[in-house]
Amino acid sequence: MKHFSHLNTATRLIQQYRGKEPLHHFLKSFFSQHKKFGSKDRRRISHLCYVFYRVGRAFDTASPPAEDPMIQEIILAALFLCSQTPDELLGIMKPAWNEKIGSDISEKAGIIRESEPISSFDLQQLFPAMNELSEGIDKESFNLSHLQQPSPFIRIRPGHMEQVLKKLDKQAVRTEFIPPSAIRLPNGFKVDDIFEVDKEVVVQDLSSQKIGELMNLDNQPQRITSIWDCCAASGGKSILAKDVLGDIDLSVSDVRESILVNLKKRFASAGIHQYNSFVADLSTHSPPAGQAGSPFDFIIADLPCTGSGTWSRTPEQLYFFEPPVIEKYSQIQKMIAANIIPHLKASGKLLYITCSVFKKENEDIIRFMQERFSLNVERSQILKGYDKKADTMFAAVLSRL
Repeated sequence: MKHFSHLNTATRLIQQYRGKEPLHHFLKSFFSQHKKFGSKDRRRISHLCYVFYRVGRAFDTASPPAEDPMIQEIILAALFLCSQTPDELLGIMKPAWNEKIGSDISEKAGIIRESEPISSFDLQQLFPAMNELSEGIDKESFNLSHLQQPSPFIRIRPGHMEQVLKKLDKQAVRTEFIPPSAIRLPNGFKVDDIFEVDKEVVVQDLSSQKIGELMNLDNQPQRITSIWDCCAASGGKSILAKDVLGDIDLSVSDVRESILVNLKKRFASAGIHQYNSFVADLSTHSPPAGQAGSPFDFIIADLPCTGSGTWSRTPEQLYFFEPPVIEKYSQIQKMIAANIIPHLKASGKLLYITCSVFKKENEDIIRFMQERFSLNVERSQILKGYDKKADTMFAAVLSRL
């Protein structure tokens, strides 16, 4: 009976949820109000909700469907598509599917299309707005990557390799070392229980870690002394810059004071004490030169975006996505770029980053900066994570002539 209870509870949650807050917050709030669900129940119900949002776009239905039976049929189809081993719920409700659980994805899609009442299923529509993707992305691989939950990654900070690897050796879990300093962890791994987070390791996606390679293209870090992380958020790129470039004169800013308060705590754990911080809404104005401490040798511009390269982690955003949002963020990015470039030294470098896969947020913004500010593009690339169970990002290094 517990399987039907899990399915019914997930169905009810999907009917109630409208994507206005992260799904994990919504679920956490629900479970805090309903203490009867144990940890296994919570994990199972959450999983059923997440797989629904992974595949919901592939069905020609309202968002979300109003009828319980349709939602449940989609959950079961999603469970079938996203699983590689037999599932007890499928074994009860879709035994023929459960017997085919190890089939390749195209065969599974065919089985679903032959079913009633959900025959209107198109596997190629898992990800919306495929025609908006940046150049170089394999559309089929990227689309199908949303069926699987990505891996969590940590980055080992300089000087801590030996003790981190020793600690991992004591854990009875399977991990993967990815040179020079990345570790792929199993989902659910409690990083805080094992490591001194931000001191020994940083929780950071594999593609984000690769940004470090773009911080020192000419292998002469002594040329970069003053850095401005203009949309610092949680500070991951600032810590990365410190680890890659060594002794730097760091400035950080973001749109809210509360962000910088949290950042101060994280920097303290990371051993970063000397830096300049200030609040700035760069989408509306450029900060005064005295406040920013400009001009800078290097500006890190990890700008607000749709986050479309991370939707395999947050499939609810994929499900509730509306195409006009792309243009909204594109305009914000142009405004921020126009307000930060005047603070870049002559011959200084700008590292432009998004976790978006849309060309309007990526190549089009680079083209805008080239044409409006005569910046030179030194390197531009898609950081493909969809084939590595990681995020997909865009990054470019531009220099001021």
